[in-house]
Amino acid sequence: MSYLLRRPSVRKPSPRHGGGGAATSGADVDAFNLLLEMKLKRRREQPNLPRTVTQLVAEDGSRVYVVGTAHFSDDSKRDVVKTIREVQPDVVVVELCQYRVSMLKMDERTLLREAQEVSLEKLQQAVRQNGLMSGLMQMLLLKVSAHITEQLGMAPGGEFREAFKEASKVPFCKFHLGDRPIPVTFKRAIAALSFWQKVKLAWGLCFLSDPISKDDVERCKQKDLLEQMMAEMIGEFPDLHRTIVAERDVYLTHALRQAARRLELPRASEAEPRKCVPSVVVGVVGMGHVPGIEKNWSTDLNIQEIMTIPPPSISGRVSRLALKAAFFGLLGYGLYWMGRRTVSLVLSLPATQYCLQRVSEARPRQ
Repeated sequence: MSYLLRRPSVRKPSPRHGGGGAATSGADVDAFNLLLEMKLKRRREQPNLPRTVTQLVAEDGSRVYVVGTAHFSDDSKRDVVKTIREVQPDVVVVELCQYRVSMLKMDERTLLREAQEVSLEKLQQAVRQNGLMSGLMQMLLLKVSAHITEQLGMAPGGEFREAFKEASKVPFCKFHLGDRPIPVTFKRAIAALSFWQKVKLAWGLCFLSDPISKDDVERCKQKDLLEQMMAEMIGEFPDLHRTIVAERDVYLTHALRQAARRLELPRASEAEPRKCVPSVVVGVVGMGHVPGIEKNWSTDLNIQEIMTIPPPSISGRVSRLALKAAFFGLLGYGLYWMGRRTVSLVLSLPATQYCLQRVSEARPRQ
């Protein structure tokens, strides 16, 4: 999914990926070439890039600069801004899907408030969107995010908002959402876990309370620490790692490959030969995805396989029914208990006792 950002106010076609570019007027071509020349002058052949950037090269010569970020980090924001300004990309790809694109348009204060609030309304929305088990898992992960937000006083996704703003300043730059849709990820993750693994994971997320410092977050930009953390998670929940991390590595790699296609320049006439040039792409992803993207870059990818939602298992159906029965049972018991307490309270009031006494006295005697 892509969003075309604000362009200079000149009538012109955007650079096209692949073939099929139609001829345009000479004035449009001149304007395009002028803006393109300005962009290329700003683009550095040997850019001075942050150490968190990994460079990849496509078969057609297109270059991809992957910025590995910590999602709660001011340094990551600066890394993204510096990279985009240095390379003047044709496409910027971020680790977001259409279900999370709203964070690009919210201000920091609103996002901070939203991230800290885990309400019943959000739970209902998550359950409607992803189903009961996936919705509950999403809310537990939101609770983790809220915990980090509260500890650091910083809203998540600042690097994506900076990428969006900087991309809008680059002529002819497109902005792509490169992550797998979150409902697919959660449903595949839930389907991959056994009942007891779900209980164990939910228990751990529910009682997360360890303090987190900004230094802890910045340490996540070190690949050796990140690999150690990933190894610990693989040991405990290997299927969860596969669906939430490894499969998304594949999807992000596919999105970056799709963006890194040669650009066809506009032609002044049909007689003029077509001219294509390699593109420059900046990818903004969490540091934990960078090793997987490097590993998958030159391999054949099966996107259809990781987009398929497997049917629920028998244990999954049983656990969902048990969870629903427990929920409605607790709800019914709660209403019954509240009803009894309310009736007892009302009957204990002096006014109620007086009315009952008058009714008893007024009743005709046999």
